Amino acid sequence: MEKIMVDALGVQCPIPVVKTTKVLKEIKENSIVEVHVDNEIAVQNLLRLAQSQNFEAKSEKFEEKHFVITINAAPQRIETDEENIACIPDSRTNTVVVISSDRMGHGNDELGKVLMKGFIYAVSQLDKLPKTILFYNGGATIPVEDSVSLEDLKNMEAQGVEIMTCGTCLDYYNLKDKLAVGTVTNMYSIVETINNAGKIIKP
Repeated sequence: MEKIMVDALGVQCPIPVVKTTKVLKEIKENSIVEVHVDNEIAVQNLLRLAQSQNFEAKSEKFEEKHFVITINAAPQRIETDEENIACIPDSRTNTVVVISSDRMGHGNDELGKVLMKGFIYAVSQLDKLPKTILFYNGGATIPVEDSVSLEDLKNMEAQGVEIMTCGTCLDYYNLKDKLAVGTVTNMYSIVETINNAGKIIKP
């Protein structure tokens, strides 16, 4: 399978989408199109482009201003008109998702873990992403290495969602060196983030 790299670093919307659309229109076989950008808005717009063409796509944050969107593309008629591409504004809302356990609800623990995985995936598919996701207590065991939700969390982080995990909780579970997405935070920041939220979602 051919791999095509699109360098869209240092340019703003709609240029990353225009460049990627041109590449997608020209491919002759199933290809992996890897687009490099430096801002979250470009990530959001490129993921929407892939979704509009029914292509599988994922995003990953490598550095503070380096994101990579990987698109599994196939030859087809691309409907997007390059001349009429519009930048869609930041899709994040002032919503904070608070996760305090590695399972959702009460009853069967294994079912609860399955439900929590599904909840985090569902959040990642919202048209309006939350501004922040907070993890504390048992929830601190989720944004770590080998987590079943790691890809969904990285995808949201690449689109600008702030992932914050309680440092005291990571220390308690001996997971501080295994945090794989987002940043370590403290109780003051947790309280401040919740206090400033427009809406709070807690599964």
